[in-house]
Amino acid sequence: MQHYLECVSNIERLHRLFLEMLKTELDAMRIRDISNVQCLTLYSIAGDEISVGELTERSYLLGSNVSYNLKKMVEAGYMMQQRAEHDRRSIHVKLTEKGEEFWRVLDEMFARHASLLDEAEIEEEKLAEVSIHLKSIERFWNLVRARVPRAPEPLVGRPVISEEASSYFHTQKRVA
Repeated sequence: MQHYLECVSNIERLHRLFLEMLKTELDAMRIRDISNVQCLTLYSIAGDEISVGELTERSYLLGSNVSYNLKKMVEAGYMMQQRAEHDRRSIHVKLTEKGEEFWRVLDEMFARHASLLDEAEIEEEKLAEVSIHLKSIERFWNLVRARVPRAPEPLVGRPVISEEASSYFHTQKRVA
């Protein structure tokens, strides 16, 4: 269990460090109208037109965070959004010309970072192995998430006693 918790801690710390590095890059370019998290969201869209739901899945942000960040990027002119013609409830987003230009800036920045891997003595093959292991952890966390027992009734609007709450974690989940 020690290695598991150490790995989780390292993943979280590396993600924060990566976001800090992006913030440093944005500050150096004097870019103030987009955040580091918004940069990752913008970069993940690339040349696609995708729904907000797809973006939520792709970027692993919470729905409210995606909505807030999309609103800010639309206001700053990096993205445009429109209702899908086939389903008026669905909103699709895509990069504007400004967004596409900034995507190229990010792509060049990431290429510059990658060019420093040799200097840091980080081999491409080792990164590929790390990526495989991280994808395994992602599959594992999705498995764990699927096995968390669901409450038999909504908990909203009523107090829950501690015995009841703990019983949710000791019941066997039905396999559908």
